[in-house]
Amino acid sequence: MTKKYDKEFKLQTVRLVQKEGKSVAQIAREMGLHENTIYRWIAEFKQDGSGAFPGSGQLKPEDKAMRDLQKRIRDLEEENEILKKAMHYFAKDRR
Repeated sequence: MTKKYDKEFKLQTVRLVQKEGKSVAQIAREMGLHENTIYRWIAEFKQDGSGAFPGSGQLKPEDKAMRDLQKRIRDLEEENEILKKAMHYFAKDRR
């Protein structure tokens, strides 16, 4: 099972590499981590900065916006279908 690390631990580990100039291999040995894990955290931090490592159940702002827009689309499509059915129902009454 994959071990979970909190945001602060990940940031601290990335800072050790970037600010203190320690090697990834050295930090991996000291902290009992795999080197690839640290490299992944560094890449995530470079890409997202302070928004990196959002945590369990939390989305990055752009992911949240995308999810909200997708929900809005689904709601509007459902509303559109209801209105189409109502239109057909009332059109039958006119005949």
